[in-house]
This record gives sequence, structure tokens and C-alpha cells, in this order.
Amino acid sequence: MSRSLNAQTHAWLKVFAVSARHLSFTRAAEELHVTTGAVSQQIKQLEERLGFKLFRRRPRQLELTDEGRRLAVVVDDAYQSVGLEVRRLRSGVMSGILRLRSVPSFLAKWLMPRLPRLQARFPDIELQVVAEDSNISLRDGDYDLALDLNDGHYPGLAITPLMDEVIFPVCAPSLLRGKPSLSAPEDLAWYPLLHDVTAWRGSHDYAEWEHYLHSIDAPHVNVRRGYTFNRNQLTMEAAIAGMGVAIARQTLITGELKSGALIAPFPQRVATGKRYGIVHAQGALDDRRVLAVHDWLVEEARRSAPAQS
Repeated sequence: MSRSLNAQTHAWLKVFAVSARHLSFTRAAEELHVTTGAVSQQIKQLEERLGFKLFRRRPRQLELTDEGRRLAVVVDDAYQSVGLEVRRLRSGVMSGILRLRSVPSFLAKWLMPRLPRLQARFPDIELQVVAEDSNISLRDGDYDLALDLNDGHYPGLAITPLMDEVIFPVCAPSLLRGKPSLSAPEDLAWYPLLHDVTAWRGSHDYAEWEHYLHSIDAPHVNVRRGYTFNRNQLTMEAAIAGMGVAIARQTLITGELKSGALIAPFPQRVATGKRYGIVHAQGALDDRRVLAVHDWLVEEARRSAPAQS
């Protein structure tokens, strides 16, 4: 007689697992919505297939044999593991390490406040987050997803656009006290300028100010002066401290304008032609874990879009 575990055997094992848990064919029958006789018959057939007894049938109760007790533990663990994994799959829970790279200012100002929502959505995904300037080239293989600011051209890599960047000058209200009016670009001559020297890949130290003033057809203003910083966040902190006028990125001004810590002296806002995007290797989204975080980032960017309009 064949002792193989065919499909019928697996069906009987389910009946056995329930019977072993209750130590009663009657209660097992109630749970399985079959008759007590059907349960008893299937257990008998399973015992014949396996070649050993699973239960000792006492007058008022069942008792597992040594073999039955050992098999019950294994079968119960197996069904619990299957049930847990099914629940995890149905709920979208995934696990494992995901390597995420981001330009530092975007990471600090846009992504970090949102990471608790990612943690709540996918608690078993462990992020390994690395902050890298956009002027450091993206290499395929040292990350799963990268958040970058560029013109959208990444040879050999794929990109999902998130949001375009817009810039405009900002300063602390205290900077203007007792000083000449700051109502037109030419008034900038009276104020120190603050510069982010890592504005985007390939930019020079004064690129943001030159791009902004050129875009609004401002008269000649000497912008190659003032203080330079290698992080947008540091530039904004210097502006808040009243050190000078800085160029703000609309995406990264999360509350400073609402709180009054910074003001925008000029009404014009200018697109840089650069955009934040999710960069990844071709085929990376075939991994459902990577796809889940990718789609979450896209969803968050859409949610934040009204605040940037």
C-alpha cells in the first residue's frame, strides 16, 4: 500500500488536526460542519494510510497515541504557519530590509516627517536610509530606491517623477527691521545672500540665485557674495536666524512660512526645471516589497501636492 501524502491524505490531516485539538470527534464534526461518523471514518482512513494509530478510543473521550501526539504538534504548527502567512499576504504585510537613498534636505524636510506612516503601513519592512548629495552619481546596486533631484535623465536606470521643484527668496522678518525696503530684486544689494552650493547635480555655488533672477527678468544683481552652505536645510536655518536672504525650495518649506519664521518678500516663484523622483534599477519593482514602498512614496507625493500649489 502506498504511504505517500497525496491530496486526500492532506484533507484527512486537516480533520486530524481539528480532532486532536478538541480530543473529540463530535466537536471536530461541529467545527468542520460534517457528521461525527464522517470524522471517525476519515481518521480511520488516515491511520490506514499512515500505518499507525493516532488515537486511543476511550468510552467517553479520545486520547492521542505517542505517534498521534508528535504528528499533532507538527500538523498544528504547519497550519498555524500557513494561516499566518495567508493573513500577512491578505493584509499586504511584507518583511525584509529595503535600502533607501535620498538627497539629505529632501530626506530631512519631506520624508522624515512621513516615515511614521510608512512604518505603520509596513511594520516588518526595515529601512536602511542613506543621505547622499545629488552630485554623487547614482550607481545601480547600492540601493533599492533612491530619491533624487535632477532633470529626470538617468541612463540605464528607471525613474518615477514625484514633484517639480519651485524656488523663491525668503528671509526672517527680523532681517528687515531698521533696514532699507526689500520690495524689488534690486533691493537685494542691501542684504547678505545665502547660498546652497549643492542645489542640484552639476550646479555651481550661486546657481539658484542666478536662475531665479534671470527667470524673472530682474536687473543685474551681484549674487556672487554672501554665505554658502552645502545643505539646503542649513541655508534655511541661517535665514531663520536672520543672517540673510536665501532661496527656498517650495517642496521643503514645510511650515516656516505658516509659522512666520520666514517670509517671501517677492511674489514671483520660479520652476527650476528639476524634479524629485524615485530612481531604481530596471526590474527592481518586480520585488513586491520594493513596489510597495515605491507606491507609498508616490501616494505621499500626491497627498502633499495641494500644499505646494
